[in-house]
Amino acid sequence: MLFVENPSLDPYFNIATEEYLLKHLDTEVVMLWRSNPSIIVGKHQNTLAEINLAFVRKHNIPVVRRLSGGGTVFHDPGNINFTFIRQTEKEKMVDFKAHTRPVIDFLQSMGVDASFQGKNDLRVQGLKISGNAEHVYKNKVLHHGTLLFDSNLDNLNEAIKAKEENFESKAVKSNRSVVANISSFLPVATSREEFTFKLKQFLAAYFTSAQHYTLASNDIRSIHRLVEEKYSQWHWNYGYSPVYAFKNSLSLNGRSLEAVISVKNGIFKEVSLKENTTELPREHPLIKALQGVSHHPDAIGQVLAHTNYLGYNHLPDKWDLLGLFF
Repeated sequence: MLFVENPSLDPYFNIATEEYLLKHLDTEVVMLWRSNPSIIVGKHQNTLAEINLAFVRKHNIPVVRRLSGGGTVFHDPGNINFTFIRQTEKEKMVDFKAHTRPVIDFLQSMGVDASFQGKNDLRVQGLKISGNAEHVYKNKVLHHGTLLFDSNLDNLNEAIKAKEENFESKAVKSNRSVVANISSFLPVATSREEFTFKLKQFLAAYFTSAQHYTLASNDIRSIHRLVEEKYSQWHWNYGYSPVYAFKNSLSLNGRSLEAVISVKNGIFKEVSLKENTTELPREHPLIKALQGVSHHPDAIGQVLAHTNYLGYNHLPDKWDLLGLFF
């Protein structure tokens, strides 16, 4: 077993590192890591249905799809992530309680009365402090989870304030929970650095065979390649979403607008637009131009600009119209 050092705060690199370690190292792994503000969505989720896109764009928050299932989580430097890659018997691979046991034991050793609750949560006094997910690959299982230590909970709640009612699909939906920071439950004030150091010491003692490992230059090159080819790409982070239907309406300059769109692989397949309850004909330049376009603000913005639909090019805030599609 390797105890991997990963000082990176880049969410794309960190999520790619997990896949690299799972698929390219023939050993068990323990890794602690943190990321700059970012949203991490589950493999089988509809990304746009899980995030507050306006907030994400305003604050330039990366959105990354991970390998494992489950719900959406918010990362920032106040959140400490743990990754366990274990080799075990097939029937024992998916076992959230067993894989979170060392983390629960550590929290209790720190005076935090944490327990496993529900399908994959760690909670204290009913409040969620950790979400967990797993992914099976051949004879190994990747288990990872969050530990909200002193995260910005306002940003967390705002970033994942989604418009789920606008989407219809079979995608996995997140179970929204009231969250709390571990720091507020500690009987003795502890810094983030001290907490992380003690967690590392505890896990090193728990997994007695773990040997310290620093990512080598060839590891880092391979991980960056995975970032470039997959984890930084729109087609994975957004386009991989299951087939969905989207519906939205708004008012602009005295007109009521309604959009109904079917989307597959992140691409518009069918588009219906109404102005004041009158449906635009299929031959309308905007309807024709939107066919086959990515459900991406930049792509749709280019179409609206090209057709100058409802004076789009002269709007002080382009989102007043662009928001119809999100």
